[in-house]
Amino acid sequence: MKDGVNGVALAVFILFFLAVTVMGFLAARWRKAENEHSLDEWGLGGRSFGTWITWFLLGGDLYTAYTFVAVPAAIYAAGAAGFFAVPYTILIYPMMFVFLPRLWSVSHKHGYVTTSDFVRGRFGSKGLSLAVAVTGILATMPYIALQLVGIQAVLDVMGIGGGEDTNWFIKDLPLLIAFGVLAAYTYSSGLRAPALIAFVKDALIYIVIAVAIIYIPIKLGGFDDIFAAANDKYTEAGAGGLVPTAASQWTYATLALGSALALFMYPHSVTAVLSSRSRDVIRRNSTILPLYSLMLGLLGLLGFMAIAAGIKVENGQLAIPQLFENMFPDWFTGIAFAAIGIGALVPAAIMSIAAANLFTRNIYKDFLKPDATPAQETKVSKLVSLLVKVGALVFVLGMDKTVAINFQLLGGIWILQTMPALVGGLFTRWFHRWALLAGWAVGMTYGTVAAYGVASPTQKHFGGSSAEIPGIGEIGYIGLTAFVLNLVVTVVLTFVLKAVKAPEGVDETKPGDYTADAGDPGVQVELPPATAGAAH
Repeated sequence: MKDGVNGVALAVFILFFLAVTVMGFLAARWRKAENEHSLDEWGLGGRSFGTWITWFLLGGDLYTAYTFVAVPAAIYAAGAAGFFAVPYTILIYPMMFVFLPRLWSVSHKHGYVTTSDFVRGRFGSKGLSLAVAVTGILATMPYIALQLVGIQAVLDVMGIGGGEDTNWFIKDLPLLIAFGVLAAYTYSSGLRAPALIAFVKDALIYIVIAVAIIYIPIKLGGFDDIFAAANDKYTEAGAGGLVPTAASQWTYATLALGSALALFMYPHSVTAVLSSRSRDVIRRNSTILPLYSLMLGLLGLLGFMAIAAGIKVENGQLAIPQLFENMFPDWFTGIAFAAIGIGALVPAAIMSIAAANLFTRNIYKDFLKPDATPAQETKVSKLVSLLVKVGALVFVLGMDKTVAINFQLLGGIWILQTMPALVGGLFTRWFHRWALLAGWAVGMTYGTVAAYGVASPTQKHFGGSSAEIPGIGEIGYIGLTAFVLNLVVTVVLTFVLKAVKAPEGVDETKPGDYTADAGDPGVQVELPPATAGAAH
């Protein structure tokens, strides 16, 4: 690590940070809304984004600073097993093509802003809707925190904030400033801010990856030497070299599959999807988003390069920022750090908006103030988006940064338990609402307890996301095991509840709602009865 502050890199970083800050505030004037006081406008960008805006927004949403820092860091620490993120992002897009256009259509038809809105309308159950909303908020919080960890990793490598003995306020001041800017333009511009900034973020990331994948191997003697150095490290560590051992194959496969199933259950993923202007935009994006998976595969190789470059860090999340500082000229290091920093701002903004929308629509409006007007909903959502970011900031400042990823993995276990209600509900009304709620409770309980029992060198509890699969004996992803239990309980109880003729609730949707498009005759957003007369 270079001594002191890297002034050139810092200057370039600040330049880009100021540029996206200005863009964030100007976004309120971009595609200006006719009625700014509605969640459709503030929280979903007016449901008006076309193919390319949605592509950049989804890319900025799904491929985050966490991706940039943690995926190659996992490969740096654990070997090729860290590449599980590549197959899961490949698996998800065919699934996305099948079910997300249906979610878009029914949400457009009925004015749904969140997944919980749909669950409530489909199954006539505020309790099930509340469970989905609370799960979404809980799963999103550590994800936002990870974005702030990404920013902090970059600041640490640049030498900003002083050493460990520095006063906590001075040390964390740069992160507090970044947080304040993020909170301000998100409050002001809503989803339009990250949608606009995503263009800069993705362009920077593609440039950095393209340069890194050519420039760094040249300096390190080529990929033969890089792979040889990585193989030697993993062999010495007893990890079996570059190829994962047979014992880890169940873990790899179940983690990839479970992560794929969970990805579009996250509220921020759905928020980006619902912001598009037609179902065809979603279909087109499912065919072009795999370009990001190609980028992710190249990004993973940086973990091998960090080994070959002799990077030594106690916190693996610093490995890639340190690699950039050691290998690149200072000016390009600043660009790379800006890519990571902006790569944190975009998803953090979308995540906070998505969590705020869940609270506003499915807790505040459903249980606290049923007659809330659209303007009141928007005001509450703006305030909650600030509180969500404050919670994430407290998490980052108050906990060990090296374990932040384990809490995000716990969030993945949780959010996967909403899949039977959401995806199942998009295709069938057969599942009983009480059975879905019971299945969710079983999956959440098992997943949390199992994760609590996993230890790591840095944590006694919640030290990972893999444990022995009951009845099989192999080590696998806890979230997928919990999901299977969830589904079994849901199916069995549905048979029982239907046999005793338990009340099933009212389905406010119709079969044609799931294939409707924006241009279809007679299709328009239906406001809930309580707010239909209060649009202005």
